[in-house]
Amino acid sequence: MGYKNLSSCVAELEATGRLIRITAEVDADLEAGSIQRRVYQAGGPALLFTNVKGCRFPMLGNLYGTLERTRYIFRDTLKTIEALVSLKVNPAHALKDPLAALRAPGGALHLLPRRVKSGPILAHTTRIDQLPQLKSWPDDGGAFITLPQDYSESPDRPGIRSSNLGMYRVQLSGGEYEPNREVGLHYQIHRGIGCHHAEAIERGVPLKVSIFVGGPPSLSVAAVMPLPEGMPELAFAGLLGGHRLSMVTPDGGLPMPAEADFVITGTIDPHKTLPEGPFGDHLGYYSLAHDFPVLRVEQVYHRPGAIWPFTSVGRPPQEDTTFGAFIHELTGPLIPTVLPGIRAVHAVDAAGVHPLLLAVGSERYVPYAREKRPQELLTLGNAVLGQGQLSLAKYLFICAGEDNPQLDIHDIPAFFRHVLERIDWRRDVHFQTSTTIDTLDYSGSGFNEGSKVVIAACGEKRRELPSEITGDLRLPAGFSAPRIALPGVLMVQGPECCSPRGREDAAIEAFCRSFGDDDPINRFPLVVIGDDSEFSARTLNNWLWTTFTRSNPASDIYGIGASTVARHWGCRGALVIDARRKPHHAPPLIEDPAIEARVDALGAPGGPLHGII
Repeated sequence: MGYKNLSSCVAELEATGRLIRITAEVDADLEAGSIQRRVYQAGGPALLFTNVKGCRFPMLGNLYGTLERTRYIFRDTLKTIEALVSLKVNPAHALKDPLAALRAPGGALHLLPRRVKSGPILAHTTRIDQLPQLKSWPDDGGAFITLPQDYSESPDRPGIRSSNLGMYRVQLSGGEYEPNREVGLHYQIHRGIGCHHAEAIERGVPLKVSIFVGGPPSLSVAAVMPLPEGMPELAFAGLLGGHRLSMVTPDGGLPMPAEADFVITGTIDPHKTLPEGPFGDHLGYYSLAHDFPVLRVEQVYHRPGAIWPFTSVGRPPQEDTTFGAFIHELTGPLIPTVLPGIRAVHAVDAAGVHPLLLAVGSERYVPYAREKRPQELLTLGNAVLGQGQLSLAKYLFICAGEDNPQLDIHDIPAFFRHVLERIDWRRDVHFQTSTTIDTLDYSGSGFNEGSKVVIAACGEKRRELPSEITGDLRLPAGFSAPRIALPGVLMVQGPECCSPRGREDAAIEAFCRSFGDDDPINRFPLVVIGDDSEFSARTLNNWLWTTFTRSNPASDIYGIGASTVARHWGCRGALVIDARRKPHHAPPLIEDPAIEARVDALGAPGGPLHGII
């Protein structure tokens, strides 16, 4: 059942045509990352680079590059997990499908890791500078581990039951790190390792951390799973992998997977941080250098025949998009049990995941009312924003499922059409200011700091949405090139933004004041101001990315005919979002033309990637 190590997974993927070997020399500095991104975009196979420049370890890219391949890797256990999820959602299903109920206990036996005295991971040791020095983007601050599994335990309650396994990036070189002795550990807010680190700081003791790389494929998925409080990721990895994880514990250290490919062990000094970054991140920009914890390296283990898995992070969609889709397949049915009243939630990958959430809920507070208005939806919106990593969202659009039971939350144009047909901007916009947002999001008022908005819609259709621009549309000086992004959504190109961080922009305020309540622009309920309206309106993904990664609700939402009544902000005309790049924003990711030319050559006739890219 399942793969007990990465080598067996690679062998079977190759045998079934799902993986190819690249024997040409490939540089881990920019080239491997570019190849992986290009092959991912083409829906291509997993890639085993056997000739890595200046490194003796092979690199594995694009392992989870398609949903079909990810399902194939875990094909032996998906039915078991579906059975467990079904029993959680509705125990009565056990009576309707006894075979599914019988499968579930068998899977549960795999939850408990198995302690062993030795394992392949202890066979060899090496140094940090001997590992693949992967750099994905030209301005990255050094080499990074992009598929790490960072393991820690509670200092107050040691043991696997109080452990955390998370995917927090690790900087291997560059910056102020002492070569081979220190690596940077970047974890964002609302991550499990933060609780362990806080306990260690309170005790005044170093925090032991081990970084696993490779091993059973289920470990990587478990490290990014939004698991319920109290369920260790190692337990889920056993369930998904179809076998109990074998864990070995070196003298005085933390347990580590016996079948891991690499493990870096060390401690975090409770009093030391160093600048980590920059790093090309999943929002499509560089996360800049900031002080983060430092891991003092004690040992670097590797197994015989070790393989270094990696990915490249950048503007979605990327390989982590597949992670998200696979995780949604596993956990989507559980959402109503975690958030009663919520039928579905969609963290929109094209918008960078955390910037934009869509949700469908219920509106049952006053079922006898003649006119429906958001009430229960507001309670549910607060519940969503109080749940785990969903709390990092900036924009939450929520609507009532009763208004259209057939509405598919993953049909983004249909969802926005539904909301914009019903929204009343005078009452349905609800802000939270000076709160936390994603660490990687630079649109806010400070590091880890920004705002949120809940936009709730329900009831009867209020308006028809225009899908073309009529001749009577006028724009004030400095604004031009109107384009339709979606029905009811107008993109407008604005002047360059020069406003200080967190301040409202005079040009956008003047734009809104130039229109009256009856002006034709108000036929569009949503107007977005950008730097390049043609680019933003060209594709749905472009619109989602520019609109929601480049705006902070509290400082970048405006309105035509806006007013504040009893501390509630609303507008009579169109809602206006300023999605221009601001002076404080991080720079977007740009590929190196010379590297791209080298990758093009690999895809030319006679090259190893011909017919793939």
